[in-house]
Amino acid sequence: MAKLRPYIYSDNAREQANFYAEALGGEILSIQTYNEMPGAAKDGKDGVMHLVLQAADQLFYMADTGPVERGNGLDLTLEFETDEEAGSVFNKLAEGGKIMMPFERMFWGTMFGRVMDKFGVRWQIATQASGH
Repeated sequence: MAKLRPYIYSDNAREQANFYAEALGGEILSIQTYNEMPGAAKDGKDGVMHLVLQAADQLFYMADTGPVERGNGLDLTLEFETDEEAGSVFNKLAEGGKIMMPFERMFWGTMFGRVMDKFGVRWQIATQASGH
């Protein structure tokens, strides 16, 4: 069975990963820098070549590639078991970002909201439907 791992390219992967670790309740598991590559010029640049973040029971990969241009063809969606947990994550991701759709009860019965975080990544935060 395959596992989907979002790979988020960033202007500053360390800063962005720390923001997500705080917002989603996680931790950075590993960081590899471009200076660690065999034959890399030791120019003092310590950019992130590959970062692994464990948060919201998911693994996210990240790397510095700036400047980053975000499109509008993809949202990352996280579903939570409780309204409280989902609402807390939504509010944390919205800090410094833009609420695209307020986090509220939808006609289909679950809580749902959309937010673009301060790094330009778009998120859908929802609660699970009963029986889901």
